Amino acid sequence: MSGTERPGRSGRPTLAVVGATGAVGTVMLQILSQRADVWGEIRLVASPRSAGRKLAVRGEEVEVVALTEEALDGVDVAMFDVPDEVAEQWAPVAAARGAVVVDNSGAFRMDPEVPLVVPEVNPHAVRMRSRGIVANPNCTTLSMIVTLGALHAEFGLRELVVSSYQAVSGAGHAGVRTLREQLALVAGTELGTSPGDVRRAVGDNTGPFPEPVALNVVPWAGSLREDGWSSEEMKVRDETRKILGLPALPVAVTCVRVPVVTAHSLTVHARFEGEVTVDEAREILATAPGVVLFDDPAAGEFPTPADVVGTDPTWVGRVRRALDDPTALELFVCGDNLRKGAALNSAQIAELVAAGS
Repeated sequence: MSGTERPGRSGRPTLAVVGATGAVGTVMLQILSQRADVWGEIRLVASPRSAGRKLAVRGEEVEVVALTEEALDGVDVAMFDVPDEVAEQWAPVAAARGAVVVDNSGAFRMDPEVPLVVPEVNPHAVRMRSRGIVANPNCTTLSMIVTLGALHAEFGLRELVVSSYQAVSGAGHAGVRTLREQLALVAGTELGTSPGDVRRAVGDNTGPFPEPVALNVVPWAGSLREDGWSSEEMKVRDETRKILGLPALPVAVTCVRVPVVTAHSLTVHARFEGEVTVDEAREILATAPGVVLFDDPAAGEFPTPADVVGTDPTWVGRVRRALDDPTALELFVCGDNLRKGAALNSAQIAELVAAGS
């Protein structure tokens, strides 16, 4: 490994967190402070307007530096938590300067020369980084894929139907701010009892969403794609196929935004190659790395965003065999979209790289 190390951390790789001041970057610094410390210097990088800020990581205050070529010198692993257009410009620069890039944007996920990695599912793929870049999946995909990967390894997945219930933090700080502002407008009122009353109360304050999200659900996330599909729905389809190595897997997705701050949920209808039983599925899920089986409806036990937020695993409950198909299972999965759904998975990939994978 190259790079200049801080005193007392000699021989350890240098890590750059690019986008350290964003929603995912903020969680990343918490995760880096909580996990086993494998890094030498941790360099915090962000836009020029954030340069000079000091952020805490590993119990130390570290000054943020502006994203420049020089800021990437001597870096062994660079984690990018930035918009697609920034990643498109700067990830190849970091790779050309010798860093392995772990990119959390959508810029490279479907590039055939860039592996799309979930360490619990396809850790071997991290070695196939001919461009020096490893991609991190979308937060919605990550909220279910660890569970699906475990079941696919045992039963062989052959069809998938998914509906997501996505938290507003998936749209960044603006999404969280918008929900909180809308909730303040509707709290203590009788709104939500007549057509359009919430929309009139909110006015133009819809932020990154096409409709009010307070007291509402919005069946849309992302931008418009062909035939009425959204970009978010296509990401889940395409990324699931790539991660599981099933390029022709039939996948149907509907993405819905809900008034939850953090933690995405999904209902999953998964068909397999042969007959499956609930007992077999429970046994697999109960022992799968990164999965918590929480499933006792009689006792009121099933995962919800309020329980899952701030935790690392994928939580799964409501495990049932389909009523009309003995080869299919119905599941409800829930995961923190800023932790495993973004920052944690990136950190796990970076650790694989640092370990020499």
